[in-house]
Amino acid sequence: MARLPRLYAPGATQLAMAEFAGNSTITPFDLTNPTLPFLVNWLGDAASRYQVAVHGWSFTPKALLLLLTPGDDQGVSKLIQALGRHLAATLKAGPVFSGRYRSTLLEPGVWVLPALLWLERQSFREGVCSDPELWPWSSVPAHTGAAGLTPAWLMQHLDYWACGNTPFDRQAIYRKLLQEGNAPAADAIIEKALRGQWPLGGEQFLNEISPVSSRRVRPAKRGRPKTSTTLPDG
Repeated sequence: MARLPRLYAPGATQLAMAEFAGNSTITPFDLTNPTLPFLVNWLGDAASRYQVAVHGWSFTPKALLLLLTPGDDQGVSKLIQALGRHLAATLKAGPVFSGRYRSTLLEPGVWVLPALLWLERQSFREGVCSDPELWPWSSVPAHTGAAGLTPAWLMQHLDYWACGNTPFDRQAIYRKLLQEGNAPAADAIIEKALRGQWPLGGEQFLNEISPVSSRRVRPAKRGRPKTSTTLPDG
């Protein structure tokens, strides 16, 4: 089966995942590892160079996860490729990622915040920490006020701003959401959309992005096209 072209729509926020190849990740994942500040700087530099707004990020032993809004259809690909080159040069362990990254477009006001929560709870799902706020290799501190790196280049999404009127309100509300996590059904929907590489949203959202998207936004119907039974005239 031919692989799908990248799905892009102007102004649409994406959740992207690049899974690490075996034995390519950085160990240990902790604050004492000197690679962490370099990773954060590489991500910020690539975001600026390729005009990508990064709203959330997470590095875990299994995957690189990003929530971002690219300025064009090449921005996300170039950013992830740049990170892969930097990591490969640092680790000297061959290919960093196991294959192409996967992504899904997200309907704002509906799926962006759940996608951010899903991203920032990845460390908990992998069982590498008991509390996502304790995981230093992510954007959690920028959203909850926890101790850790809060890079100036990270751009808070409007859906995060809607959590509260003040920074303290937003942090407190988001921290509660992070600790609770999404409903299992919502996480399953996010993962299915991400691996299937189809947009995540309602019919109105799909109809809005369809005319400007880089490819169709709905899977093709299964089965062969119906054959006409009408005979030609004459």
